Amino acid sequence: MNKRKLLFTPFLIITILIGQDENKEKFHFEFEMDSLEIKVGESKQIKIKLLNKDGKLAQNPFFISGARKSLSVSPRISDSTGVAIVTVKAHKPGRLRLSTRSITVKRDDRIRDNIIVNVPYPPLDKIVFNKTPNKLYVGTITEFLVEVFDISGLTRENLDVELTSSKKSVADFDAFGNLETKKPGRVTITAKAEGVNESFKVSVVKNPTRSVKMNIPKAEIRTGDVLHLNGQALDKRQSVINDAPITYTYSGQADYGEFGLPAAGLVTDDGRFVAETSGLYTLTASSGGYSSQATVKVIPRNVKKKVELVGHGLISDVLTADLWIWPGIGKHKGKDFAVTGTWGSNGEAYFWDVSNPDSMIIIDTITVDARTVNDVKISEDGRVGVMTREGASNRKNGFVLLDVSDPYNVSISAEFNDDMTGGVHNVFIYENHVYAVNNGRKYDIINIDDPANPFRVGIFELDTPGHSIHDVWIEDGIAYSSNWGDGVVAVDIGGIKFDESDRSKSQYNPLLIKAGQGSPASPKKLAEMGDPTGRNHAAFPFLSQSTNQFYIISGDEIFPSGVMATQGKPSNPRGGFHFLNFSDPDNPKEDALYQVPEAGSHNLWVHGDTLIAGFYQGGLRIVDISGELLGDIYNQGREIGVYQSAHKEGKIPNAPMVWGAQPYKNYIFIADMNSGLYCIQLVDENKLDTP
Repeated sequence: MNKRKLLFTPFLIITILIGQDENKEKFHFEFEMDSLEIKVGESKQIKIKLLNKDGKLAQNPFFISGARKSLSVSPRISDSTGVAIVTVKAHKPGRLRLSTRSITVKRDDRIRDNIIVNVPYPPLDKIVFNKTPNKLYVGTITEFLVEVFDISGLTRENLDVELTSSKKSVADFDAFGNLETKKPGRVTITAKAEGVNESFKVSVVKNPTRSVKMNIPKAEIRTGDVLHLNGQALDKRQSVINDAPITYTYSGQADYGEFGLPAAGLVTDDGRFVAETSGLYTLTASSGGYSSQATVKVIPRNVKKKVELVGHGLISDVLTADLWIWPGIGKHKGKDFAVTGTWGSNGEAYFWDVSNPDSMIIIDTITVDARTVNDVKISEDGRVGVMTREGASNRKNGFVLLDVSDPYNVSISAEFNDDMTGGVHNVFIYENHVYAVNNGRKYDIINIDDPANPFRVGIFELDTPGHSIHDVWIEDGIAYSSNWGDGVVAVDIGGIKFDESDRSKSQYNPLLIKAGQGSPASPKKLAEMGDPTGRNHAAFPFLSQSTNQFYIISGDEIFPSGVMATQGKPSNPRGGFHFLNFSDPDNPKEDALYQVPEAGSHNLWVHGDTLIAGFYQGGLRIVDISGELLGDIYNQGREIGVYQSAHKEGKIPNAPMVWGAQPYKNYIFIADMNSGLYCIQLVDENKLDTP
């Protein structure tokens, strides 16, 4: 059997490649012009066709997309014959791409093309200083940040801005835009860029600082714990000088290494310190030539637990996609069930009895017209299931509703594919509505009060140029979506407004303070935070049980070498999870990052103060995210456990590729793309057995 697999695989790859080449020769895009030139704020039209090898319309629709945050296009999908008259509007300058992609059954059969859209840079208008202090003390260093705007109101980035001081003997800039004050006097600070300049006057006065004190609340902390240094400048009377800047630094010696290797940590401008390695650290607060020091001991975090395999349901003939675990109802009450999707295969979803996780078995299979069943979900009451559809042979992609009240005999209740030609990649079920990510552009909101007769009640779509969306997750009436370059977006779809009187009594999601106006039929945006990398593909809310801080965890994803699973080879993606603090929804900020250097992030779950993350080739990662979060979580010793789910008989043998994981009861269930469904549990090896 193994020999036959080895012989067959190269033949299959050759066949696929031949099919790709034939398809590329069969179809091609024709653009009305070779390139476009548009000014910021202007629009132009272009006709695009998808043609066959005879030069006739392909009778196949295609997508049109503009550069994210820079070009908007309308329509974003052609007609069914393969022709589109596209209105292109420029929002930002640059050498931009207008891209096309055919809609196909198989991922490998996609045809892509693009043309260049040249958008000239408008002339500069003004320079704005982010902070303009009118007084500085001698012997201090102040960073000056400026924003440059053009006449269209856009911020110009990556410009060389010259910062100068009128009296260098009083104060002068270094190469990084920091102003060092030397003696009392008055200076004029000027910023120049491309003929535009802005100036203001600063007084440099004698520094009253005569000492510095620093209050450290603890003399011993763990790696990953955040210490607030609370430095203060004092005058000769020992009074606090509130406007004196404090500079924080650290040095350290790690517990390891014959020669006393340096200890790694982070200290912020506002005096927060966190260590990545155990050892002794000297913390320093400085101002006006005076300083105060303290020593802190950092010990290992010591949260490691043993990960044990409980059971494994091998899938070796197809690639596995997402999973969902739920308790049985009715005659199956007391049992536990799972469903897994399939990727790039034949449209299957497998239903499992996982009541005994050490002997999980497939009990039913539903097959639909699709290439990929990327996502599967089950309603909270355990009665309705949903399968997403991509790559249908008739291009009627969408999702399929299932009656799962008897998981041994699952049946199809209805299909929904209206205006979903490009496919549904991700869904979520919440309060008798399906939130379906449609064509990678929006999510449609479908009423399923009667699962046999679903109907659309609402749509949420961003209005930013070139926008796209990957998935959506819902808790407490708030939908959290991941939107690539637009980052994470929180939307009110029926959130119950929080009672302010309870604020001091319990944990709360601050977004609920702003909720109460949206509904499935009328979703309302509450908050957002962009992603400068353009790679945001996952979003999950996290209310810290230990700090009451509210985060949206933002996952990013990139496949530098492509998705190699289409060639039967292990993929090598990259990405991590960003902890975006939304405790102040109007001013979100990134506090921490968890990123495995050699692997790529995918789906995640938070249970209590624990992150449960599918990390593709990096396996399952279970991470302690308790306490205040700051800096590089991966290097802080916060990993509780790691499980590599490779199997020698997998679809791609001996190659872990964890898609996602779900905590359930005392277990964690894992969907591995290459080898099926796993169940693991954590064992505390340090815990003593008690009678």
